Amino acid sequence: MQIYEVEGKDPSELIEKLLKKYNLDENQIIYHTEEHKGSLFKGTTYTLKAVELSSITEFIENYLRTLFAKLKLEVTYDFDIEANQIKVNMNSNNNAILIGRGGQTLNALQNIVRQVIITEIDMLPVITLDVENYKNKRIENLERLARNIAKEVIETGITATLDNMNSYERRIVHNALASVKEVSTYSEGTEPNRHVVIEKN
Repeated sequence: MQIYEVEGKDPSELIEKLLKKYNLDENQIIYHTEEHKGSLFKGTTYTLKAVELSSITEFIENYLRTLFAKLKLEVTYDFDIEANQIKVNMNSNNNAILIGRGGQTLNALQNIVRQVIITEIDMLPVITLDVENYKNKRIENLERLARNIAKEVIETGITATLDNMNSYERRIVHNALASVKEVSTYSEGTEPNRHVVIEKN
């Protein structure tokens, strides 16, 4: 991945300077600024470093291809770059292995890719890995489950305890019921056995 750099004394001018110098689109890069404190007479200078999101997607694909080849998985990739975010949707000859129980393998892969990117460029774009839109389907299923259980709690008055979920899934449940005034939700337990409780108000 190519890292573009510009230096200057005014950090507010660096991004415009970089875009003009390398003919880049601000919506297609990630960047960060480093401060260099000088001596009493030299003063402080700044370095702005940037990487194109398209080159990061190429790196991700090459990294995953090498990884999955060792596991004998045939995987195709669909990349979407939008609002400085990289979304990677994968499909393979064994999607169940890529997803893992409750999406655990998929989440682990996403964390690994993010850490590799940080190590390579000392920057981290928003990277989301998915398999056949599993995450979107998971969100829809969790929201449906939350609404159905909330309805039962309202009708019976019996507090419901959901299965253990990670923080991301618990947040989906909380958000799905935030506007339902008849019930309250809270999380209890300790990781990895933390779960959502739904009770009638």
